[in-house]
Amino acid sequence: MQSFKSRLFNFLMRNRHFFKGKLKKDVFDFNTSIEGFRELCEKGASKYAKIPDGIEIKEENINGIHAEWIVPQNAHKENVILYVHGGGYVSGSCNDHRGFVSKFANHCGISTLQFEYRLAPEHPFPAGLNDSVAVYNWLLHQGFDSVNIVIAGESAGGGLTLALLLALKEQKLSMPAAAAAISPWTDLTCSSDSYKNKNKVSVAPLNSWLVFSKHYCGNNPPTLPLISPLFGELEGLPPIFINAAEDDELFEDGEKFYHKAKDAGVDVTFRAGKGMIHCYPMLAPFFREATDAMQEICEFINMHIGKS
Repeated sequence: MQSFKSRLFNFLMRNRHFFKGKLKKDVFDFNTSIEGFRELCEKGASKYAKIPDGIEIKEENINGIHAEWIVPQNAHKENVILYVHGGGYVSGSCNDHRGFVSKFANHCGISTLQFEYRLAPEHPFPAGLNDSVAVYNWLLHQGFDSVNIVIAGESAGGGLTLALLLALKEQKLSMPAAAAAISPWTDLTCSSDSYKNKNKVSVAPLNSWLVFSKHYCGNNPPTLPLISPLFGELEGLPPIFINAAEDDELFEDGEKFYHKAKDAGVDVTFRAGKGMIHCYPMLAPFFREATDAMQEICEFINMHIGKS
């Protein structure tokens, strides 16, 4: 049974427009200020910015890409999670994800590298993907073995995590040990039924995914596999864990990718969060379902990392 805390938290998140004096949730269009959206994300992240005790934050410059290490106490130096932040491909930074990612790293007990890939609309596809490949390559050149690397991300970062696997496969680079994607955006055509029937229970502004998709795709078709990994050839990918919230426009994106990956012979696990909102594992420890989901993701990562 869904916990009272999760019902209350999800209700407040879904209806936060009331606290702004608005009767209806926001509606995005192509005149919506992306700069304003980024500012809201930064401001909202401040509520979850507390860093767990014992975490060390170290800045890193990777050939001009700003990044930072988030290092828990007693983390093994040879293992690393490469974390790809979300934000609809138009927002997201080390600063606004530091609170979430530090808790994630602390739960896993593994040093985590997050980085700031270039954002749309100023830098549409393939800029973000190219930056992600460059950071992964940098890790390899720093002496990290691919069997000691796990790639993880949430939302657009979850989709970029899966697209990164396809890019590594295409470029014949060594695959990471595994990947974990939370509420991944895998289909930027936004054509699944979830985009129509989850609006009332989703926390996302109406039409935001359509706007973000156009900004990221630029002049490229959204069906390109490196944009929408759901359309890729998935054979040969490493073990993947997908968590998707049922009350989210992106739910079917994760579910469909799971079925296609399974049919392709990938060792893939799928967890559906009943009654849950977008990226709810990142809300641990506010309610039981988030904490349990985060624990399961971290157990999957620790089961695969460092195994040849």
